[in-house]
Amino acid sequence: MSFTSGQIITVSLIGLATAVGVAAATVQAGRMKQSNPSVAASPASGENELALAPANNPGSGKPELAEANSRASKSQFETTPAIQSPSVARVSQRKAGPVVVTPPNSGCKISQAVVSDPNPPLNVRSNPQVNDSNVVGKLKNNTFVSVAEERDGWLRITDPVPGWIAKNRTESSCAHFKHQINFLPGGNEAIVKGKIIGGGSHSYLIRATKGQTMTVKNRKQVFPSIFTPDGKLLAGDPNTQGIKTEWAGKMPVTGNYTFQLDSNFRGYEYEFSVQLR
Repeated sequence: MSFTSGQIITVSLIGLATAVGVAAATVQAGRMKQSNPSVAASPASGENELALAPANNPGSGKPELAEANSRASKSQFETTPAIQSPSVARVSQRKAGPVVVTPPNSGCKISQAVVSDPNPPLNVRSNPQVNDSNVVGKLKNNTFVSVAEERDGWLRITDPVPGWIAKNRTESSCAHFKHQINFLPGGNEAIVKGKIIGGGSHSYLIRATKGQTMTVKNRKQVFPSIFTPDGKLLAGDPNTQGIKTEWAGKMPVTGNYTFQLDSNFRGYEYEFSVQLR
């Protein structure tokens, strides 16, 4: 087959255009590969493309920022020492609280009691037994009774009606009580609270060193008398008028100091705190 010169020129131009188009497409594909290597390297599946997409990270897409973030994160986990929580530190450094001291109401001599029956009046019996035939009298609540003897949960009273009453229907306290106060480990404060029913004397001893400061705060109507180890009155003179609420002073000598509370008639409730520094 023979071609004319015009036909040859037309075919050449078509071939040249095709070659130029292929070259342009190749260059464009190369540019796309450089600008988005992950897409170029990924399979045709769109699901895989999402799986290979970079995470939502401010440094992604910027190699220098991603590397800096990676190093910072690695340094934080590898070199940051453990830090104790402030709350844990406060707990570990917290000093011991005050020790609370109260007197007993059993195992000691009871000289007086006051009637406190949930179902008054309280029966007074001729002997320490519950029997309808042995009731010899009845007492209203808040009645003070003089106690002569205690036996198996019963009190033998001499006034106002001689006989026996149930101890658990009364309030009572040791007539005389003496106790050494010891602070909790790491502590320096005690709270003393109790009650004297009737006449009696309650004493509390605490050891202090010369030069220490003692602070006593009263929380009830009676301030204790404070005596030095050699028996001298340091504070809380019972003959002075008015209720003392607080006292503080330096200890003159080392030894046991005594807090004393005395009652000559009906008694009273007391509560005070003592701190040594």
